[in-house]
Amino acid sequence: QVGRPNRVAVEYISPKGSDLQGLYQRLKEHRALEKLQKILSPLRLPEELVVKTMECGKVNAWYRRDDSKPTVTICYELLNQVLAALPKEKTAHGISPEDAKAGQLLWLALHEVGHAAFDILGVSIFGNEEIAADNFASYVMLQFAEARQLIIGAAWRWNAYVQNYKVNPIVQVRLAGFASDHGLPQERFYNVLCMAFGANPVLFADFVQEGYLPATRAANCVREYSRFARSFEKVIGPHIDYG
Repeated sequence: QVGRPNRVAVEYISPKGSDLQGLYQRLKEHRALEKLQKILSPLRLPEELVVKTMECGKVNAWYRRDDSKPTVTICYELLNQVLAALPKEKTAHGISPEDAKAGQLLWLALHEVGHAAFDILGVSIFGNEEIAADNFASYVMLQFAEARQLIIGAAWRWNAYVQNYKVNPIVQVRLAGFASDHGLPQERFYNVLCMAFGANPVLFADFVQEGYLPATRAANCVREYSRFARSFEKVIGPHIDYG
């Protein structure tokens, strides 16, 4: 089929649990999924992609084909977890509760959309698909005028795992943690920062200056970003309506 823009449908599924009804109503009132739908509208897809929120009984989000239909599912339980961990006020580094909310929720949604794009468009991936989906989310966010706020907001999710590293640089991880196809939270934190610094070393210079991104990693970030940008434009770019 020929790819067409505006092929993302959204759906809010009413939760059975009364504790999730408030979140369900707020998402609908703020038209959260419609905002994501607008962001994704230039993506030319040969078939419709559904993005839905629902009660899952677990903290998760995923992409798969439901009855052969490409579907991104975002659980209310995951959204609740994100909202519960927001900063109470603007942090010393300028991260507001709104930045943390918008950055995390958009990044999580785009990660799953990355999986969907890889599947629907038949993108061949060398290496770990979860890392590729992480990079997809970060790269797309970096194209926004609000890139800095979105990136630091997204990084807030992982920062809790590394914020005390200067006090206790030895991190103990259960062996099973290395078996997951998802990267460890600490790895995902540094990957997001590296992608941002590689995209704009001036705008994100404080990541290195304040010690959040080690200089040893930062030295390679421009190359890492450029390599992913070339791949994105070559593989995904032809399926985007830039008009």
